Amino acid sequence: MEQKEREVLQLLEENARLDIETIAKMVDLSVAETQQIIEKLEKENAILGYSAIVNWSKVLEYEGVTAMIDVKVTPARGVGFDKVAERIYRFPEVKAVYLMSGAYDLSVSIEGKTMMEISRFVSEKLSTLDMVLSTTTHFVLKKYKHDGIIFNDDEDDKRIMVSP
Repeated sequence: MEQKEREVLQLLEENARLDIETIAKMVDLSVAETQQIIEKLEKENAILGYSAIVNWSKVLEYEGVTAMIDVKVTPARGVGFDKVAERIYRFPEVKAVYLMSGAYDLSVSIEGKTMMEISRFVSEKLSTLDMVLSTTTHFVLKKYKHDGIIFNDDEDDKRIMVSP
């Protein structure tokens, strides 16, 4: 991959809302050349999509729950963990699946409306798969940083400073 392609990818990863003219100026290319690079990267699946990072705690009507599930599995003969991971990531509740080193094989991130909904997913769908040996569920209580973005309330500290 060329240096200019990496520069375009880094800019888009940081801010996918940049317009093509701005990106072209930042990487010192023409708009046409920049457009060709982006189209090439999309075609090669280096760019898989564009998304916004939402601070759902600021949306009053939304009370979703996120969980990280550690999963110990039996890998499938000849394909390792890939087929197991594919079976798991096909569930609509699943937002991400990662192959991990350590005590567990897969880390699964899921979202639901309630803790009970996530509990049902684990007990009725995930843990019933033949290749799943065990699970450990961790509920996200608060996000501080996600994909390099800091979630900050930006509220001033109302406490009175006390100094000796």
